Amino acid sequence: MDSKQGQQSFTGREILAHVDHTLLAPTATWEEIQTLVEQALAFQTASVCIPPTYVKRVKDNYGDNLTICTVIGFPLGYMTTASKVAEAKQALADGATELDMVVNLGDVKNGHYAAVVEEIKALKAVCGTAVLKVIIETCYLTEAEKVALCQAVADGGADYIKTSTGFGTEGATLADILLFKKHIGPKVKIKAAGGIRSIEAMVAYLAAGCDRLGASAAVGLLESHLDEKFSI
Repeated sequence: MDSKQGQQSFTGREILAHVDHTLLAPTATWEEIQTLVEQALAFQTASVCIPPTYVKRVKDNYGDNLTICTVIGFPLGYMTTASKVAEAKQALADGATELDMVVNLGDVKNGHYAAVVEEIKALKAVCGTAVLKVIIETCYLTEAEKVALCQAVADGGADYIKTSTGFGTEGATLADILLFKKHIGPKVKIKAAGGIRSIEAMVAYLAAGCDRLGASAAVGLLESHLDEKFSI
């Protein structure tokens, strides 16, 4: 990345290094997952984000050649903490090293932020050195709830706050990323996901402060532009 008079530039390769190459469709086939993984390896994305049922198969077939991310409590988040902990343990045993968990939005709407913090702590305790990203599903939240969740995610010890599942009514927005930047703890990184379908959007999110992007379209958009620079 270059910075000059406020301008930030990223090559296609640099953008892809921040992308969790994602396929979470409930109908995803093994052939489609293989294609995703091979694209991730070829274009050196940050990880592949795949359904939990495919984690072990990907690990068995591709070993340590890539970072495997999967989802916990997905996409609605209203499972019990014990269920999420069990999911997390299985995913890690199968070979995942990054987990994207969905918060319990019922707890959020009831104002039970202490319960949200305790659940995040429980998942992080299972993760250990593995990466925990917390999906807060911004499309269902008020601004006050988003701010409160920034504090909860930091207090819970998560590694990332993430905007969206991609299965809600709306995905990431730049306004939410700027809100996160203002309120998130200094040790928590930001992941934007949901509806990121252009190179311009990817560059804008990275420039705004995101460390990761959840984007299924990124490889297709950038595979012919790896060394080209994109600026904002």
